[in-house]
Amino acid sequence: MAVSIYANRGMTLEAMIDQTNEVYLRRGMAVVHKLPTPVKIERVLKGGKVQGFLEKPSTVDYYGVYRGRALVFEAKSTRERNRFPLANIHEHQMVHMRQCLDQGAIVFAVVEFSKHDVRFYVPAKMLLEAWDRAVSGGPKSVPLELMYERCFVIPSGRGVMVDYLSVVDRILARKEGAS
Repeated sequence: MAVSIYANRGMTLEAMIDQTNEVYLRRGMAVVHKLPTPVKIERVLKGGKVQGFLEKPSTVDYYGVYRGRALVFEAKSTRERNRFPLANIHEHQMVHMRQCLDQGAIVFAVVEFSKHDVRFYVPAKMLLEAWDRAVSGGPKSVPLELMYERCFVIPSGRGVMVDYLSVVDRILARKEGAS
């Protein structure tokens, strides 16, 4: 099934990834799930609204297994035109990504520039390097130009809107070829 480049208009990044993960699961390609944000509900208000608070900091948005490897990634969208602000990621998320990377997981972020309708596969190593530079007083964002140079544009195709596994396959093929 072909996916129109306009198919995602009006959908949030996470909704597109959730749809992608459903297709991957249905096809037996990968098992990837969104982690719910831990929320403690204090009370239910009129009209079904709830009052509560975040129970504890979350780790990352998505966990799963692909080709026998742990898959860990965060999904972030920005309305900025030319940069991805590192403030969009929390320190505890960066710590968690570093820990998973150290254990051999495939770790990355899907970063969307919504005004350009483009999504990038950003390797955790690149994000961690940018984060460490920012903590040391360097730039607090990653330029869009650098994303195009060092990251992968995630295509739509194979019946999904955010085919991040096609990028994971390319990266794994490179690593397997280098062995």
